[in-house]
Amino acid sequence: MRSTPPWPDAPSGATGPASGPSGRPADGEPASGPAADGETAAGRTVAGEPATGRAGSRRAGSRRADAKAARQAREKAARRDQAETARRDRAETRRDRAEAARGDRADGTRRGRAAGRVAEGADGGAKAPGGVGRGLVENRFGFLALVLVALAALFGVAFVTRPAAVAAPAAVPGRVAVESVTAVCPDPGGARVSALTPPGGTAGTGGTGASGGTGGSGGTAGSGDAAGTEGADTSGTDGTGGAGDTARGRATVVEVSKDTVDPEGLDASGKAPDNSGKGRVQAVLDRPGTLWQRDVPAKAAPLRISGTGAMAAGLEAAQTSRVTDGAARGLASVRCAEPGASAWFVGPGSASADVVLYLTNADAAQAVITILVYAGEGPVVGDSGNGLVLKPGEHRAIRMRDLAPSPLVMAVEVRTISGRVAASARAGLGAGKGVDWLPAAAAPATSVVVPGIPGGGGLRELYVTAPGERDTVVRVKALTADGFYAMKNRETLDVPAGSTASLDLSTGIGGQPAAIVLSADVPIVAGVMATGTGSKQDVAFTAGAPPIDIGSVVADNRAGKKVSSRLILSAPAAAGKVRVQTLPAKGAAPAPVEVDIPASRTKEIKLAVPGGRGDYSVVVLPLPGSGPLYGGRVLDEQAPDGLYLTTQPLALARTSAAVPPITESTTVILP
Repeated sequence: MRSTPPWPDAPSGATGPASGPSGRPADGEPASGPAADGETAAGRTVAGEPATGRAGSRRAGSRRADAKAARQAREKAARRDQAETARRDRAETRRDRAEAARGDRADGTRRGRAAGRVAEGADGGAKAPGGVGRGLVENRFGFLALVLVALAALFGVAFVTRPAAVAAPAAVPGRVAVESVTAVCPDPGGARVSALTPPGGTAGTGGTGASGGTGGSGGTAGSGDAAGTEGADTSGTDGTGGAGDTARGRATVVEVSKDTVDPEGLDASGKAPDNSGKGRVQAVLDRPGTLWQRDVPAKAAPLRISGTGAMAAGLEAAQTSRVTDGAARGLASVRCAEPGASAWFVGPGSASADVVLYLTNADAAQAVITILVYAGEGPVVGDSGNGLVLKPGEHRAIRMRDLAPSPLVMAVEVRTISGRVAASARAGLGAGKGVDWLPAAAAPATSVVVPGIPGGGGLRELYVTAPGERDTVVRVKALTADGFYAMKNRETLDVPAGSTASLDLSTGIGGQPAAIVLSADVPIVAGVMATGTGSKQDVAFTAGAPPIDIGSVVADNRAGKKVSSRLILSAPAAAGKVRVQTLPAKGAAPAPVEVDIPASRTKEIKLAVPGGRGDYSVVVLPLPGSGPLYGGRVLDEQAPDGLYLTTQPLALARTSAAVPPITESTTVILP
């Protein structure tokens, strides 16, 4: 009997029955030969076969089983590899799409593949624990969504638990007391200059009592205590006029020049120079309540009056000239101007009057100025105007006919680009027609009150300017002792854009003391010209003015046999009540007088001083509960050839400065 060697131990080149390429039976086929005939599927031998054949059959069956198991393992591994490849492809596709959406595809793809391999290796392809959390962290948009949800929740809680809203008080402008005041008298040569600081230096701040119920300490400025008026005594032995005020403040009067631009008017040693010579200090004032006056020689330079401390609050100055013949015949007075950034004047034009503009730079800094003219035909000067530069201490007199020779009526705006300037204007109508100063008009506004129009005969002419780019129809009403009324055929006035128009009110007012109340849809500037009576006439001007809610001071008033001063006060809304105090140049001041002005009425108040004659100042102070008041001072003198006449609208006392309201806002730092 031939024995068959075991297949595993056969040489690599040996062959057996039905051998495969390796000498072993092919997978799935029974071995040939006698051993094969005696085997079953389970590897058992057929009875009767020799023992050696049965052993070979068992080995062959074992090999076939091993081959089958190996084949199944390979198929399973192939399927697993295909599934893993498919899962990786799907995961990579999802990650690629997410990475492409946020613009970082390449970097995100690498992180996603690495995370996917780690997760799949940990659980055989199942999603790793914590995979959702890592996905949210890796997905920036998901993280941002979580942050937004948290913020929304916080906002909701804050909104529900917020405190009840409390209405904030309305922001209103405030006022602060002044510490220094400067006024410039433009052309004092041949005129009398008057200056005064009210007693206590609080005339204006006491005026806030008209709305706030507070008063000052002096009789003029405070609560009305008559004892306070004793401070006006020029003897200086008691009250606020005593020497005790010297240490608390001072005012200096000095000619304006490049050598005197120091606000104190002091020399290099800190002392006041003597009173001789041009540019020297003319006077030092240290007594509140004492009226200082001086007749200035012809051709003098402008005077600057500067006050500090107790002499600053309420400091007022004016210049008044009186000429009996020639082209300048009549009375001409003007409030000494405070340096500022803008000034308006409205009245006759260069074709009907000789208008001279006086500009003074009393500061230590250079001033760059632009002059704009609005005539009846429209703007005469372009938007840039006529520019000029004033050096420190420099002053100029400019004839307006050199800038605008043809207007019959006009308004002039003086605007500074840098620095400050004191501006004044004088208009002469020619020989026998009078001359006077144009008062500074209130800034353009849609509602304007022109107060202090004197009664009596003569011409009354209204001037209105609309400096903007829109035409307007101005509504005109007169306010007299009889109340408001619209003048027949003079109810309105058409004013083209950038132009000045005029309206004759002579017959409309009917010779009564009055104020003119104007309203328009665009900001306007207004003034009135009044002429006297007689063979030779004089002229006076008034202009739109603010309400005197903090009081007003008029430095120069006169009383005598043929000379008189009077106030014309108007209350266009609620009734007004004022205290009027006169402060004479000589002697003790009389007790103040309280005057009631009915609502929607104008009232004329004749002023008087002890003895019936002399020069004096007047302080007008609204009392608590008073409505808004407007006013003007009229000074006239009877003369054989005609009435001398001049007017001055009441201006706010220089006691406090308006401070705009301050509110918290992020617009200061955010665009």
